[in-house]
Amino acid sequence: MLHRMVWLSVVLGVIISRVAVGEMPWVRVADDKRGFVLSDSGKPFVPWGFNYDHDENGRLLEDYWDNEWSNVQEDFQEMKQLGANVVRIHLQTAKFMTGPETVNEANLERLGRLVALAEKIGIYLDITGLACYRKKDVPQWYDDLSEQDRWNVQARFWEAVAGCCAESPAIFCYDLMNEPVVSGGSRTDWLGPSLGGGESGYFVQFITLERNNRPRPQVARQWCHQLVTAIRRHDQRHLVTVGLVHWSLDRPGMSSGFVPEEIAPELDFISVHLYPEKGKVEEALEKLSGFAVGKPVVIEETFVHKCSIQEFEQFLDESRNVASGWIGFYWGTMPEEYRQMKTIRAALMRNWLEVFQKRAEQNKRESRS
Repeated sequence: MLHRMVWLSVVLGVIISRVAVGEMPWVRVADDKRGFVLSDSGKPFVPWGFNYDHDENGRLLEDYWDNEWSNVQEDFQEMKQLGANVVRIHLQTAKFMTGPETVNEANLERLGRLVALAEKIGIYLDITGLACYRKKDVPQWYDDLSEQDRWNVQARFWEAVAGCCAESPAIFCYDLMNEPVVSGGSRTDWLGPSLGGGESGYFVQFITLERNNRPRPQVARQWCHQLVTAIRRHDQRHLVTVGLVHWSLDRPGMSSGFVPEEIAPELDFISVHLYPEKGKVEEALEKLSGFAVGKPVVIEETFVHKCSIQEFEQFLDESRNVASGWIGFYWGTMPEEYRQMKTIRAALMRNWLEVFQKRAEQNKRESRS
């Protein structure tokens, strides 16, 4: 009964939002498989947006979206003001699955509220799931599961999310997981090392602990297939992707096992996380070309912290030969606020947001021509 009441409140919220502002057009893959279009008009849709992965203080969305909802509303309005048409949110597994078969209904309702907000202001969501970014938040029962039982929980997560979001045009895509990896041998920990070495920043996650002589790309495809099948039980329409590390290509050296051409049949488009480095823009562009496997490519994470702003703009320009969308970062602070801060980090963020805003205007002009 509780689940039905929560579901009803989510549906009613979405309906009210549509009545108030009119339904957004849905996004689909273009017929030429190189980009995206709006379903009502057939006009090109270029994803240009932000990762809203944490706030300025490092808090994850589920830490504050209940008690500080007004901050979430303000941040989304600001991202829209800066010119974003897509916001990528990151949902933690432990915040949505309270047990192997039980869903956190309160957070599912909050997700529905966020979807209604996206509809109201006219911005699309890239919903990335199954995150375990803070190790201390990962429950022991989840870590103790066998590989198949863990996959089953992940499938239930996506069934719940897809059931909540299926009727909303404000969903750009479901991203199955941020930077998954198939183990190349034997492991004891499902998470890769933390970025920065702290309790947060566990962005790489393994979908296996034991390889058991299985071809790694085959395991990656089986995992994608199981989760996409779970989504399609409730949602036949929204696009599905997975966030790939740049070292996913089948080349000598380190590889995630998620080889683009091997997993592409399970997905609607390919997402890659790519940060150009100083003096290595051409290398980044060559790597990007390896992800062009007959489906649209979105650079789902990119940023300017490893190169100059001039090199970064060069990367943005020249990556258009392959990429059909770009998603950077926003943490709740506008350029004018950064201008008052006298730190290197603030200057970096201000430069990035100013470039973002300038190019958002260029995108609008090009779409009208």
